[in-house]
Amino acid sequence: MLGIDVGARRVGVAVADAETRFARPLEVIDVSSMDPVGRIAALVTDLRATAVVVGKPVGLSGHAGPAVEAQAGFVTRLRQAVTVDVHEYDERLTTVMANRKMRDAGMKRDAQKQLRDAIAAQIMLQGYLDSTR
Repeated sequence: MLGIDVGARRVGVAVADAETRFARPLEVIDVSSMDPVGRIAALVTDLRATAVVVGKPVGLSGHAGPAVEAQAGFVTRLRQAVTVDVHEYDERLTTVMANRKMRDAGMKRDAQKQLRDAIAAQIMLQGYLDSTR
């Protein structure tokens, strides 16, 4: 299963297998140099993913924020590009949690920038997996 954290400049990708049900960061896609939907479709095929979970940008109030509309087109394109189910799951505060996790681990700022979105995707995917147990 793949977890996707969609951003305007970068898309974080995490992966989890059906056996362990533990998510781990996989990669960050720079949208200025690569089509994220095409890359995710290739990962689905290469990793034999059975589903994709896309983080839904819900506001702290629980209502859809302005980023939800921007993401709707991405999710539609992704659903057309892959043959597996695409789910959406609340990604509220995942970037904040990713920043805290990296800071607590003593990571340098440059390394944090490189991994932030993949770790946010990991946190979101793990939340999804935990909610389905």
